[in-house]
Amino acid sequence: MSISPRLTRSRRRLPLVVGTTCAVGAMLALSSPTASAVAPLTATASYNCGSWGSGVATLTAADSGTNKTIKITSTAITMPAGTSADPNSITTTLKLTKTSGGVTSQVQFSAKANPGLSGGNPITLGPLKLTSGTLAAGDSTNSTVLPAPPSTTNWSLQIVASSPTSATVPCVATTSQSAPFVW
Repeated sequence: MSISPRLTRSRRRLPLVVGTTCAVGAMLALSSPTASAVAPLTATASYNCGSWGSGVATLTAADSGTNKTIKITSTAITMPAGTSADPNSITTTLKLTKTSGGVTSQVQFSAKANPGLSGGNPITLGPLKLTSGTLAAGDSTNSTVLPAPPSTTNWSLQIVASSPTSATVPCVATTSQSAPFVW
């Protein structure tokens, strides 16, 4: 039994093709952004938002590796009767306490992102992007608990509605999160 020259040539090319394919695959894997983990994905905390209500809000975190975001939803905090907000007309800023290597500081998440809302609607705000401070793997964040009442200088969460209703709503976190986010 003899090996044909055609089969021999194919075998010689195979390692080169496999090697090139593996090298290209490795380069793509290294150049593609990878998702980073944040745990838990959701946590709850209570907020006092004055005329917009008080109660539990759900914070949902996400970390794509390049963007860190938090979305806020609450059925206890609502737009007051007779008011409304167009889509993407509410600027929301959330202050969180950051712990990194035993050192405590503050980070902020902010965005002008919301669905259309009207009086009595539960709030849905975000996703809010990390806009102030940095977060590295292993850093943790938690609600910034402040004494009531909320004011323009005393807030953990600030909601600024601009269209068609204009309002600035400071809120204070009255509890820590059910679990801190670990980025």
